Amino acid sequence: MSTIKSLSSTSLPDSNNVLRRPISADSAIMHPHKKILALKAAHTLQIFNIETKQKVKSHVNAEDVVFWKWVSDTTIGIVTDTAVYHWTIADQTSSPQKVFDRHPTLTGAQIINYRVTPDEKWLVLVGIAGNTTNPSAFKVKGAMQLYSRERGVSQPIEGHAASFAELKLDGHQNVTKLFTFAVRTATGAKLHVVEIDHTAPDPPFVKKAVDVFFPPEAVNDFPVAMQVSKKHGIIFMVTKYGFIHLYDLDSGTCVYMNRISGDTIFVTAEHEATNGIIGVNKKGQVLSVSIDEQTIIPYILSTLNNTELAFKLASRANLPGADDLYIKQYQQLFSSGQYGEAAKIAANSPRGILRTAQVIESFKQAPAPPGGLSPILQYFGILLEKGELNHFESLELARPVLQQGRKQLLEKWLKENKLTCSEELGDIVRSHDMTLALSVYLRANVPNKVIACFAETGQTEKIVLYSKKVGYSPDYVSLLQHVMRTSPEKGAEFASQLINDENGSLVDMERVVDIFMSQNMIQPATSFLLDALKDNKPEQGHLQTRLLEMNLVHAPQVADAILGNEMFSHYDRPRIANLCEKAGLLQRALEHYEDLADIKRAIVHTNGLQPEWLVNYFSRLTTEQSMACMQEMLRINIRQNLQVVIQIATKYSDILGPVKLIEMFESFKTFEGLYYYLGSIVNLSEDPEVHFKYIQAATRTGQIREVERICRESNHYNPEKVKNFLKEAKLPDQLPLIIVCDRFDFVHDLVLYLYQNGLTKFIEVYVQRVNSVRTPQVVGGLLDVDCDETTIKGLLASVTGNFPIDELVHEVEQRNRLKLILPWLEARVQSGSQDPAVFNAMAKIFIDSNNNPETFLKENNLYEPLVVGKFCEARDPYLAYIAYAKGLCDDELISITNDNSMFKQQARYLVKRRQPELWAQVLVHENMHRRALIDQIVATALPECTDPDDVSITVKAFLSADLPIELIELLEKVVIEPSPFSDNRNLQNLLLLTAIRADKGKVVGYINKLQNYDAGEIAKIATDHGLYEEALTIYRKYEQHAMAMNVLVEHIVSIDRGLAYANKVNLPEVWSRLAKAQLDGLRIKDAIDSYIKAEDPSNFAEVIEISSHAGKHDDLVRFLQMARKTLREPKIDTELAYAYAKTDRLHDMEDFLAMTNVADILEVGEKCFEDELYQAAKLLFTSISNWARLATTLIYLGENQAAVESARKAGNTQVWKQVHAACIEKAEFRLAQICGLNIVVHAEELAALLKSYERHGYFDEVLSLLEAALSLERAHMGIFTELSILYSKYRPGKLMEHLKLFVSRINIPKVIKATEKAHLWPELVFLYIKYDEFDNAALAMIERSPDAWEHNQFKDVIVRAANVEIYYKALTFYLQEQPMLMTDLLTVLIPRIDHGRVVRMFRQMDHNPMIRAYLIAVQHLNIETVNDAYNDLLIEEEDYKTLRDSIDSFDNFDNVGLARRLEHHDLLEFRRLAAHLYKKNSRWEESISLSKQDKLYKDAIITAATSGSTDVAEDLLSYFVVIGNRECFAALLYVCFDLLRPDIVEELSWQHGLNDFYMPYKIQVSRTTREKLAALEKEVKDRSKKESAKEQQEAEAPIINPATHLMITNGYVGQPPPMPMTNGNGMVGMMPAMTGFGY
Repeated sequence: MSTIKSLSSTSLPDSNNVLRRPISADSAIMHPHKKILALKAAHTLQIFNIETKQKVKSHVNAEDVVFWKWVSDTTIGIVTDTAVYHWTIADQTSSPQKVFDRHPTLTGAQIINYRVTPDEKWLVLVGIAGNTTNPSAFKVKGAMQLYSRERGVSQPIEGHAASFAELKLDGHQNVTKLFTFAVRTATGAKLHVVEIDHTAPDPPFVKKAVDVFFPPEAVNDFPVAMQVSKKHGIIFMVTKYGFIHLYDLDSGTCVYMNRISGDTIFVTAEHEATNGIIGVNKKGQVLSVSIDEQTIIPYILSTLNNTELAFKLASRANLPGADDLYIKQYQQLFSSGQYGEAAKIAANSPRGILRTAQVIESFKQAPAPPGGLSPILQYFGILLEKGELNHFESLELARPVLQQGRKQLLEKWLKENKLTCSEELGDIVRSHDMTLALSVYLRANVPNKVIACFAETGQTEKIVLYSKKVGYSPDYVSLLQHVMRTSPEKGAEFASQLINDENGSLVDMERVVDIFMSQNMIQPATSFLLDALKDNKPEQGHLQTRLLEMNLVHAPQVADAILGNEMFSHYDRPRIANLCEKAGLLQRALEHYEDLADIKRAIVHTNGLQPEWLVNYFSRLTTEQSMACMQEMLRINIRQNLQVVIQIATKYSDILGPVKLIEMFESFKTFEGLYYYLGSIVNLSEDPEVHFKYIQAATRTGQIREVERICRESNHYNPEKVKNFLKEAKLPDQLPLIIVCDRFDFVHDLVLYLYQNGLTKFIEVYVQRVNSVRTPQVVGGLLDVDCDETTIKGLLASVTGNFPIDELVHEVEQRNRLKLILPWLEARVQSGSQDPAVFNAMAKIFIDSNNNPETFLKENNLYEPLVVGKFCEARDPYLAYIAYAKGLCDDELISITNDNSMFKQQARYLVKRRQPELWAQVLVHENMHRRALIDQIVATALPECTDPDDVSITVKAFLSADLPIELIELLEKVVIEPSPFSDNRNLQNLLLLTAIRADKGKVVGYINKLQNYDAGEIAKIATDHGLYEEALTIYRKYEQHAMAMNVLVEHIVSIDRGLAYANKVNLPEVWSRLAKAQLDGLRIKDAIDSYIKAEDPSNFAEVIEISSHAGKHDDLVRFLQMARKTLREPKIDTELAYAYAKTDRLHDMEDFLAMTNVADILEVGEKCFEDELYQAAKLLFTSISNWARLATTLIYLGENQAAVESARKAGNTQVWKQVHAACIEKAEFRLAQICGLNIVVHAEELAALLKSYERHGYFDEVLSLLEAALSLERAHMGIFTELSILYSKYRPGKLMEHLKLFVSRINIPKVIKATEKAHLWPELVFLYIKYDEFDNAALAMIERSPDAWEHNQFKDVIVRAANVEIYYKALTFYLQEQPMLMTDLLTVLIPRIDHGRVVRMFRQMDHNPMIRAYLIAVQHLNIETVNDAYNDLLIEEEDYKTLRDSIDSFDNFDNVGLARRLEHHDLLEFRRLAAHLYKKNSRWEESISLSKQDKLYKDAIITAATSGSTDVAEDLLSYFVVIGNRECFAALLYVCFDLLRPDIVEELSWQHGLNDFYMPYKIQVSRTTREKLAALEKEVKDRSKKESAKEQQEAEAPIINPATHLMITNGYVGQPPPMPMTNGNGMVGMMPAMTGFGY
């Protein structure tokens, strides 16, 4: 599949705007109406919006997409090999949805189209395929699948092109839905038109089936595309050979047929712009075919002579050309009283030529038949059925209907769009129904009437929207005044709508307010202004002030609400503030005051303000203003305002600063205020001064509990400052001071202060009630002040709370008074305390006093070993060891034992501890004490052990530390020497394993000494470590003979020792293992003997393989005979049969084959055949009746005839091939041909067969074979093709005859390659033509002209070539070799070649005269290069008359360049042509100069008049005056009358005495001037009258409810319609030429 590298897209209306994009895809399709592109690459489908440059959708399809197209604006139809899918772009995520499966009749077909009805109920899939199975049928078979989605069923149809269409038929209520398709078969071609989805009660559509004509030269032509014009109801059908057929959809009549393209049109679409068809051919040309609406009807009438079709088509599509016939028929029917038929004619007349006011009046005056409908009602009924009534008809129908009160009929017709709405119709309806009239005005687009109706019906909200929509600008102020008078509520809404328009206010707001105030509508005015001023714009400030003023005066509550909403910010604030204070709105006044004096004046009246608002108000003031206002409030009335001042100070404390506020409260000596202010902020403040001042204020106001709380909870006061203040305050309760000293660690100062001031009871309070944890510090402080021990002991005894005993111990210990607390400690012990600190202290006392400390340390479990151990390290290391061992303090214990060389204790501890991590720590190589430790472990620790776990963990530790020598030493101590662990299997195994790895010399001794180890595992490990003799010793010791044999033959590799060992033990398993080793050592006979002794056939596969390779078939027979006794394996029997064959024991083989066996005889036979044991193979193949292989075998035995018979019995192609190959090898050509005829009928075998003949050089034989095969019933294309190729190689003389006879049955491309290789040029051209490769045929004839060229054949071929470059190669070829036939060739190439290029080519070679006839033939195309070449020829021939005709008829050439060439020509006429060319190109001066030069004054005058230039005309006039040519002077005045200025002419005449020649001109000038003035005066007067009348009419016309007037001015009543103008032949317009309809 080819890949698109670049994509070009263009819009047909703007074809010059070509967009090119680099795109890599397999296929691309453009949306029919939008700039959306769908791309396909392999299985990936993507849709892009080119305008927005975004991906719309993507999908990866599971199947190959064989065809796809847009079937609607939102859906793509996708066809795969099995089904049809629809993929919508209406959403972003959905995948293609399956619609239906493809019908089996479309299998293998090439899909060329897929069509869908607009409602997607009917779908048709169209495909074509080659018809190779039935030669008598048409060459290309068309297959279609018509599918109904409603019914879910498919119908296969034979056809090549199809389309759906809709048609409105006379007398039918509904649109008729049709399906049309075309098909070509061997018997002919048909176009079918059938109805789908029939709708009752319309009569069914009669099926149409018409013949489709194909010209003789289009024998193989067939339809490829079909489109239906919606407007005309014409079927456009395109064929493969480029023919266009036009058929009437209703009747199936053929309207037109012509050829529009010499190349296949492969894609078409409906061309909506022309209601025709558009397509693209193979050359890439875009072709458009459409109907010429001006000539189609006359063509049908005159050429087709089909009046009925002309009538229907003209009426259906509103086409001209049948007007006279319609008028004539109408007049005849009307005159004869057939009013119903006449009405139908008038209603269906094209372009409504009979639907006029005169016709309506005629029907109104026509008499009504008795008991029947009046003609006018019949007429209107038919018109209503057909569609919309025109202007006159709508007016005439509306009047009587409204007079009869049947307004609902009018509403119904309006909904159905049956009436043409107009202002006159609306005026008629208005007096009956305003709403209905509004609907009419809207449809008729009468803005002033629509707006008036909106105002009348109260729909003011729609006025502005409608005005914008239609672009109309009414007088909104007048409308507002009117609406305000009738409905104030609607007026307010309308005013708000006008002001708040999105594009800006539509009326002046001041004007609107004035309208409200003039009506004293305060509340509506307020509502309006509130809505209008909601945007709060600066330019609306005066209106904001006005709104607030009016409400402050009349409704202060409303003003308060407005100000409260904070809607406005641009009004006069001082003015509004003053008004608010006067109205008693102090809060609003303060919000607007900015002067401090005004604020202080109003703010002191706190009784009139909300406290919460007042507090928030201070957020607007500056710091200075706030402080000033609060001082003023305290100064004026401190009792009333103190509470609110405290609230303000509290809220804005951070902004105003606590320091200033404290100073303010202190300045007014209000400690109460200061206390409450600081109390509200102290919990949030981190200022130390605030906390200190609060403590001061609380103290002075007697709030001792608050002082206690803040001292306990606050973290921000200065503790030193507070401590000193509380000391000075001499409070009766020292608890605050105690709290401060306790929190900030002033315990020593507290104890000193209380002890010195005799407040010892507060010391007891401190340790008993406040913080007993501080007891150690208190005791230390009392010791420092030399307090007696009795007091201290009493204090300790009185403390009931817990405190850190270790701190107490530390305090007394550092003062060397540790024994002081011994009684207290003993008391704690007696009370049942288990606190480790107590026992730590007692342990220290026992150690210091040497009071049996070892016993205490071993027996007591409540002290902390780590603490006590540290205490003992410097005093007694052994005591430290006891403590550390008791507490399992591993690191400390290891350290102290290492430091004091206590390795025996360390070894015992490690063994008992059983911690692998600890073992790893002490056994590291870096441990300098490791050797000493190991010695103690081996000598002391392990011998003392009785627990196996201790030994096990220790051994594992040595293993983990990789100490094999030390481990052996340890294990010998435990295992070899008598111990509880001497018989331990694991330890024995470990000792052997360690010795194997570390000390191999001791292994044998251990094996002999030890008895309780795992022999098998140890032997295996010994083997892995290369200790084969040790392993053998173990296996012998424990009588494991098979394993011992395995070591001998596999590791020691001594088969002789193995044989001796096998003879010694004489066990089958030992013989089997020995046999395997002998077999591996290729001692085949010995191995087979051993296997026979062991009677073990299990390894038969390996024995067979090795024996076969070594050719030991005799020994193998013995083994296999032994094996057959116990096994029935196919392999054994197969190899036994093969061994019989190899040993030439054919009699034994016959006996074997006669008995029951499971051998694969075919395999044995194949092997015998490969080894050329043909007699054995013959026996084997015969026994299984394998004729195929038997036939081949017989060939090698020389029994050829028998071989052929066997092949015939086999009936297999492969057998025939084998026998054939054998016959070829032996040159048995008769038998080979018999075989070959059975092979060549299989196309896939043909090539190999022919190669075998050619490889051996048997050319005649292979030709004879294929010639004989031509008559076979199963002869296929390959036989004919290969015979052609062989003829080209070996019998070229027979090739042409063969090609002419069998060209339809050969593979032409393949034969083309062969003929080209063989240089058979006539045959090559013949094949190119037959294969429609006209480009290559033409090139071949050009390149091999001596052999392949023939003129008539070349002409037929060249016109059908697709490559344009070949045309020019052909011209060059003819120029060089056949110049006399050049004109004939150019004649046929005219429609196809680039004429400019042809002319340039011949001009370069200076052969223009050779193509004169061609230039004349193509000059009508008006091509620049053609015109230049032809003009050059005419100049050369001096044919000025023809040259002038050429110049005037064809203007596409360099006019100025030609003029410059001609102005210096020797002949006058050519110089005159130069002047003529200058004139045509508006070069007036050059033209006139040439004319003056040659004294061609008439030409000069005509040129001046043509120029339209005053300067040119006056220059020429002056020239004539100068040369004295008075006659030319007078002639120029006449010819250039409009160009010459009268004053200039008069001056020249007066100066040069030419008054007689000037006088006629002067008279004419005067006459013209007078006429112009008269016309101008009349125009001014008329315009003035019109303007006056218009002003008066506008002044008198009311805005609302204008008077209704209706005037009918179209024609006279009672007259028949006028006849249109004809051309004298009874036909309208000009008869068109037979040139098609344009493309």
